[in-house]
Amino acid sequence: MHFEFKVTGGDFTQAGKASSEVKKILKQLGVDHKIIKRTVIALYEAEVNIAAHAHKGAIKVDIDPDVIKLVLQDEGPGIPDIPLAMTKGFSTASKAVREMGFGAGMGLPNIQENVDELKINSEVGVGTTLELTNYIR
Repeated sequence: MHFEFKVTGGDFTQAGKASSEVKKILKQLGVDHKIIKRTVIALYEAEVNIAAHAHKGAIKVDIDPDVIKLVLQDEGPGIPDIPLAMTKGFSTASKAVREMGFGAGMGLPNIQENVDELKINSEVGVGTTLELTNYIR
């Protein structure tokens, strides 16, 4: 199964739409609730990161009997120092984003804790691509 979603930078009213839809789909497919929870947490964090930091982004979801693959690609500032960005509490979120309750610096660490595999590719001034994988079996 393949699904695609769009994310608009700065639009926090829609952030979470993809993770909500993926949750419904995984439930309908009878995927174990622990895998659903981990997948939805990671996807939500990544969606919010696009809304908080990028101009726009796209989410591709592929669900096979054995694996859930999520690819999130954004057009944004990129991540100049990925190891630093993976540090709990590190954030480049704007004051406005923080005032909305986002930008605590837990996004990437939470993603990493909730997926079996995480790949991050980023180019400063171009954007970032996250590849998230959770195994079903």
